[in-house]
Amino acid sequence: MATSGTTAFTLDLGDIMEEAYDICGSEMRSGYDYKGAKRALNLIFLEWQNKGLNLWKIEQATQTLTAGTNTYTLESSALEVVDAFIRTDAGDTDNQFDQRLNRISRTEYNHQASKLLQSKPTQFFVDKGTSSNSIVLWATPDSAETYTLVYDYIQRIEDAGNVASNNADVPSRYLPCLTYALAFNLANKIPEAQNRIGIIKQRYDELWNDVSDADREKAPVKFVPDMNVYRWVTLLEKKL
Repeated sequence: MATSGTTAFTLDLGDIMEEAYDICGSEMRSGYDYKGAKRALNLIFLEWQNKGLNLWKIEQATQTLTAGTNTYTLESSALEVVDAFIRTDAGDTDNQFDQRLNRISRTEYNHQASKLLQSKPTQFFVDKGTSSNSIVLWATPDSAETYTLVYDYIQRIEDAGNVASNNADVPSRYLPCLTYALAFNLANKIPEAQNRIGIIKQRYDELWNDVSDADREKAPVKFVPDMNVYRWVTLLEKKL
């Protein structure tokens, strides 16, 4: 039996809109419907950014540190920092060394008594603003070595833009979920689709659970028992 031999199927945003209206048992009838669906897509993208880790949007950036400066503006598209470390002897194949930074909260940073201490940074917190985010290091970098900050960050999902020609800024496996997400949004606005809201929402949740689980890193977890606790319990039992 012959097959296509291709795996390039996709939907542009216009196709997704049409399919979402079909799911609702309706159709786009006006420019207002088009504008509303496009707005809903952008709101869905913002919602998804708040749902958690999106592996396809992770990028890495570097920043050469300046002695005496502990605050650095992140890339303009950075929503969140996933991981960060300090690199010394960058580019030296024999001596380059990366040391992971521990993330702390703003409160924990505020409780640091020696904020002006200059040394090799070991901790950071992310200072989130309305238009940009910054990373704040502790300790403040000194001049003993040349430090490079390397961090992985989550980018914003791109806006819908020109729906007629643009594809969604998501992997193809997310397209069914995106279609039902849009259908659920639209069904809440279309009177004749009210009786479909429940089943559309159920299907959307199922698809979201599937793709979000697939979009998480699969790494083995190793649990190591605390032998000090074991010894303490054994000693206590002997005393009893």
